[in-house]
Amino acid sequence: MKGHIRIRSKGKWEITIDVGRDAATGKRMRHFETISGTKNDARHRLAELLINIEQGTYIKQQRKLTLAAWLLQWLDGYVTGNLAPKTVESYQHELRNYIIPRLGGIRLNDLRPNHIQNYIAEVLSGGRRRSTGGLSHRTVQYHYRIMSKALDDAIRMGLLAVNPCKGVRPPRPLRHDIPAIGSDDLARLIAAMMGSSYYLYYYTLLLTGMRRSELLALRWRDLDLDLASVYVAHSLHRLDDGKVIIKEPKTPSSRRMVDLPPSLALLLREHKKDQQLQRVVLSPSLKDEDFVFCHDDGSALNPSTVTHSFSKVAVAAGMPYLRLHDLRHIHATMLLKAGTHPRIVQERLGHSTIATTLDIYSHTVPGMQKAAAERLDTLLPKVEEIENVGKMSAEAYGVECRPCRSRTCDTLIKSQVLCQLS
Repeated sequence: MKGHIRIRSKGKWEITIDVGRDAATGKRMRHFETISGTKNDARHRLAELLINIEQGTYIKQQRKLTLAAWLLQWLDGYVTGNLAPKTVESYQHELRNYIIPRLGGIRLNDLRPNHIQNYIAEVLSGGRRRSTGGLSHRTVQYHYRIMSKALDDAIRMGLLAVNPCKGVRPPRPLRHDIPAIGSDDLARLIAAMMGSSYYLYYYTLLLTGMRRSELLALRWRDLDLDLASVYVAHSLHRLDDGKVIIKEPKTPSSRRMVDLPPSLALLLREHKKDQQLQRVVLSPSLKDEDFVFCHDDGSALNPSTVTHSFSKVAVAAGMPYLRLHDLRHIHATMLLKAGTHPRIVQERLGHSTIATTLDIYSHTVPGMQKAAAERLDTLLPKVEEIENVGKMSAEAYGVECRPCRSRTCDTLIKSQVLCQLS
């Protein structure tokens, strides 16, 4: 295997490597590559290519294929046919508006970890399109994951040898502070909800902990008002073109039964009667497959509309920082404060593991750890019991009880004999 370097112009070096013969035609194959920089830079690149050929990781370059061209191919050829429509739309938005404008001009085989690391630093500090400031850590991490998936597929397609994302440290999402809601705050919030046309929708989110999309997809057939329970089996999403899609949950744990408070079951029963009266006028009559929360004509609510409307509710309640998704957090926090076992909270929220529930909510209930520490005292044996056991042990082993010199033992355990036996 041979390779050599020659100068093309000032600061430009051409690498040539003999990579063997084509298995089909028997023709001699050579690799050509131009490097900008010093001769040492060209030597390092030559050594890298020779190692790749030796290890079998060499990929014949498509010199004109840019990252933008590959990402667009990837969107059309892989993403569109394998992922959910809402996910496809999300990928298209992030790639076309952020990643491709900044990195798309780089040739796919020239993409290096430092390009991606610089991109991360740039959009974190000032990446917003319609305002000043940077993108959130969670959004930038999402960009990193999209790029990493696309480059992994480029490797499978034989276009890359190594994924440059593997040499990059993505940002960690910052934890969103879950708002502390007291009884007075909760009363103001519910009062503000009652002034909204979406009152029952918001109130149901608060008392069930369901996700926005899950409650929008709820149909009357999923409700058992006699048993006061709801079966969560779908989620509703609206695409940019206005099309509404109903999809099944991503994980089995998201498909679940949620019990309703009796008061909420009564409100939903009244809501159903009101819908039935409306349908008498509008026709056709209410059916089991109709949405529980919808427009008067039965069409699905727009997720963005209920979200933006809730921001007005939060302002009216004096809590402008509150998001619609925070109703789910408030639900979980109320249950944990009431002493509900975390396993039950996990099941109601549809988390895949109890570790997820504890990781999100355990720090929001500061009294839980204190109460656990206090309960330990009730589980420990009494001092008299320890002393009696100590005397019995001394008699059994013939150990003379002498004063214990351990300050810890003397003040906390009050047992001199156990120290002699240890």
